[in-house]
Amino acid sequence: MEQRLFGTNGVRGVINQDMSAQLALDVGKAIGSFMGGKVAIATDSRTSADMLRCAVSAGLMSVGVEVLDLGMLPTPAIQYYVKNSGVKGGVMITASHNPPEFNGIKCIDYDGTEMSRNKEQLIEKIFFSKDFVQRSWRSVGATRQVTGVGSSYINAVKRLVDITAIEDAKLTVVLDCANGAGSVTSPVLLDMLGVRAITLNANPQGKFPGHESEPTPDHLKDLVATVKATGADLGVAHDGDADRTIFVDDKGNYLYGDKSLALVAKYMVKERGGGTVVTPVSTSSCVEDVVKAEGGNVVYTRVGSPVVARQMIELNAVFGGEENGGLIFPEHQYCRDAAMTMAKVLEIVAKEGKLSKLMSAIPNYALDKRRIEASDEIKEQVLEDLLVRFQEEKVDTTDGVKVYFDNGWALVRPSGTEPIFRIYSEAKTKEAAKRIGDRCEKELREAIEGSKAA
Repeated sequence: MEQRLFGTNGVRGVINQDMSAQLALDVGKAIGSFMGGKVAIATDSRTSADMLRCAVSAGLMSVGVEVLDLGMLPTPAIQYYVKNSGVKGGVMITASHNPPEFNGIKCIDYDGTEMSRNKEQLIEKIFFSKDFVQRSWRSVGATRQVTGVGSSYINAVKRLVDITAIEDAKLTVVLDCANGAGSVTSPVLLDMLGVRAITLNANPQGKFPGHESEPTPDHLKDLVATVKATGADLGVAHDGDADRTIFVDDKGNYLYGDKSLALVAKYMVKERGGGTVVTPVSTSSCVEDVVKAEGGNVVYTRVGSPVVARQMIELNAVFGGEENGGLIFPEHQYCRDAAMTMAKVLEIVAKEGKLSKLMSAIPNYALDKRRIEASDEIKEQVLEDLLVRFQEEKVDTTDGVKVYFDNGWALVRPSGTEPIFRIYSEAKTKEAAKRIGDRCEKELREAIEGSKAA
């Protein structure tokens, strides 16, 4: 089995357990040996940010790289800088939505996209073989501070929306930055857009005292309550590194990411008179329903924003994203972007009316989610068995096994980071989604038992 360093979203672990200063130093050496030249680095707000930034930077400099330190920024802000500055790549120190004891190292390619798996494998090869570039004392790199990147980034977002329409609507927004990196950019952006902003957890604090950085319904109770109490037009929540945005409507309803994905997809396709929207196979059917109604089409990919972004580039798609609130705007950049998502939804609300009313036009589906334990060794065999078990149905094998039934669909997908399978079942009613989930779970468990016995 191949040795892996990178998970689905960078190298992550608990600080001073899996993620040590020594590991970060060697990862920095491997990234620097692969990239060379000038490399940008930025962090989110975690307490371990400085420790990892220093260790990774030392590794980069030891192999001759010039490090451009951008400070604390959202992930899409460093991606914007890398794309537009001609550097060899970037490193973001973040564990995104994970709890505060975690941190991570994420690689950004020269074009601002998240690094592809095949390039990560080349870095892993250097890391595990310790085949780092060797430099004499004369040739080591240095660090240079770069300021003003956050301002350039939010100015770029501002240029891509109808500021006049947003200003004229005189909107009130409650913004929850989760004490993360979005605190340094999103409140300023709202001010520039002429929006009255009521902020929660908008000061960077590495222990996330307001709530954990994953924008789930449990963590956003204060946001929901504040929207209701102030009569705000909407609520906005970012995750820790501000590449994802979740919304609360004017009535205080938490909106799952597939709803905002569908809303913006509908708007973008309508605006452009058609076009392609790219999203993973795990996304709700409501996205395809609204896109087709506006004359567009949907292309499905494997799960993961780098996969979605690359497919968007290939197909010249008008829009794309995931159902977790990570939306990708090609006219801006090919990565998930919380500030751009926030600004675009403000434009839509300013032009089209209340968010609750717009959401009522998005079709409703029920989702049933499950997880079943299974060792990594048998996953491939299990998937092959499932194909036989569902041979009477229409099946898609883009990522795992997606089975289409008369009244809905189910996706059975092996996790890339844990010894489990996930089952997502969708239908028009909770009962139907549960029935589909029950059937798939039964078949999956039998396939797992069969693989163990083989």
